[in-house]
Amino acid sequence: MAASELIQDDDVPIHVEANVTSTDAQTHPQRVANGSPPRHASAPPPADAQDDRSRSERHRLSSLLKQKQLITSLSEQLKRRCDYIKISVEEEHASLLPNEWWKTGVAFLYAFFNLVFTTVIITVVHERVPDKSLNPPLPDKFFDYVDRVPWAFTVTEANGLILVGLWLIQWLLLKHKSIVGRRCFFLIGTLYMYRCVTMYITTLPVPGKHMVCAPKLYSDSTGKIWRILRLISGGGLSMTGSHLMCGDFLYSGHTVMLTLSYLFIKEYSPPWMWWYHWFCWILSASGVVCILVAHEHYSIDVVVAYFVTTRMFWWYHTMANSHELRQAPNNFLSRTWWNLIFNFLERNVQTTVPIVFLSPLALLSSCRQKYKMVEGGRD
Repeated sequence: MAASELIQDDDVPIHVEANVTSTDAQTHPQRVANGSPPRHASAPPPADAQDDRSRSERHRLSSLLKQKQLITSLSEQLKRRCDYIKISVEEEHASLLPNEWWKTGVAFLYAFFNLVFTTVIITVVHERVPDKSLNPPLPDKFFDYVDRVPWAFTVTEANGLILVGLWLIQWLLLKHKSIVGRRCFFLIGTLYMYRCVTMYITTLPVPGKHMVCAPKLYSDSTGKIWRILRLISGGGLSMTGSHLMCGDFLYSGHTVMLTLSYLFIKEYSPPWMWWYHWFCWILSASGVVCILVAHEHYSIDVVVAYFVTTRMFWWYHTMANSHELRQAPNNFLSRTWWNLIFNFLERNVQTTVPIVFLSPLALLSSCRQKYKMVEGGRD
């Protein structure tokens, strides 16, 4: 009866508890406190499967790491190999064309000595020049047809200064300036030494009545020394007022400098600069012609100067650029007296000097790189 009363009583809520217990935990998920079933999750793998998976992952990571290390080592070795090849090529090229600046310094001293010696010979020869009032100028065919132009010799010296300035700038921008420099200094010194010989052994009278010669000093040694210093300080130019002596006619020093400057400019500049070559040739040729137009030298002075300068330049560069010719038994150029000096200057130059120019920025950057290399070596 008590049970029926409880069932009939509507005010009392019915509370039914159901506790279902299952032995199969995998098929019947457990309820949570709020009554909603949990999300389905995969069952954790067995311990052996987890070990196999972790082992495979470690193996895969180690293989990737080894591959990365291998690639890194190969790239580093490749870089080192490239650097080694680059350095070896540069060293091989440098061994074929060594700078040897000390030889360039010796050639410069050789040229400087002969230039100073030329001023001494001019001073000595000046004392032996025949008086123009007693010995008239020698007959010259060019003078017979062309009258004297007073300002022509100024054009000659101006053209010479322009050519020398252009060659100096070009020489400074050359990569192998040490080799080219000692060639230039040797030729200048040798040509002026030849000039000393020709001036001293044969003294020609002045080529024109217009020439003003300084008075003779005879036994005044101090005055002669001052004349030598004045001639050196003025560069031997008439436009500077330093050259007031006569007797230095055979052969023409102005022709030597005009011709030699042009030959070096053309030889050590690329062929595509034909306009530059023609401009320098016009300066050189017009300067030589103006020497004769001004009646400052005899025609024979200019002809001999041109002949000696061009032949010396071509002989020297023939031997310098033809390496098989140096050791050839039938090389008659090796019988020249200056062959020993040539061998001293060109012994280690094993190939033709290439025409390579360096821009001022490249020169600055190379200096900076060398400075950084030195600082890095110290660190």
